[in-house]
Amino acid sequence: KMAEKQEEPSNAQNGEPDNAEEGEGKKKKVKREDLPPFEIVTGERLPAIFFKFQFRNVEYSSGRNKTFLCYVVETPGKEAATRRGYLEDEHAAAHAEMAFFNAILPTCQAGARHDVTWYVSSSPCVTCAQRICEALRKDKALRLTIMVGRLFMWEEPEMQAALRSMKEAGCKLRIMKPQDFEYVWKNFVEQEEGEEAKSFVPWEDIQENFLYYEEKLAEIL
Repeated sequence: KMAEKQEEPSNAQNGEPDNAEEGEGKKKKVKREDLPPFEIVTGERLPAIFFKFQFRNVEYSSGRNKTFLCYVVETPGKEAATRRGYLEDEHAAAHAEMAFFNAILPTCQAGARHDVTWYVSSSPCVTCAQRICEALRKDKALRLTIMVGRLFMWEEPEMQAALRSMKEAGCKLRIMKPQDFEYVWKNFVEQEEGEEAKSFVPWEDIQENFLYYEEKLAEIL
């Protein structure tokens, strides 16, 4: 049985300290509203606290309203190169998937083949799915594999159609297995300085939840 307590995450789960004073919290909120609409956070490694909350493959994703996208871009050939990093939605106006096409892909070697793998906390929304299809149809040298932790609003017919259209456009969609979460933990999550790298600790139901989503995705596709 897959379920999660329907409760808002604590500040700590969202990557903010729980003991933040109320005044500070208010200041933060005002600051965030003042941000430009397309504020995207980029980097090489994300805080462990974000990973543990946002990537968790639960069925009911209460409070998980951001997308975290870890990417690997491999450019084969004479000048073979590999790039990796992560993108995070800072708020609703911009999505990490769009930011990848607008800010990351254009900086990769033009005219070359790019094998791209995304590890995302949840599957793309309908609008982002359309953008993915457009990019794949336009650029035949682009190969995209998307590994998702959770399926976003998968019961909606519109969302199911969007997932199918991505597959038709050549995108490989996969549900993240426990080993994939471990890969993200090792390659994209900050380890505390001066400490030995902590090994990945799977959460309860990680395998069960993976099988649940894998079955749902197979039914949709």
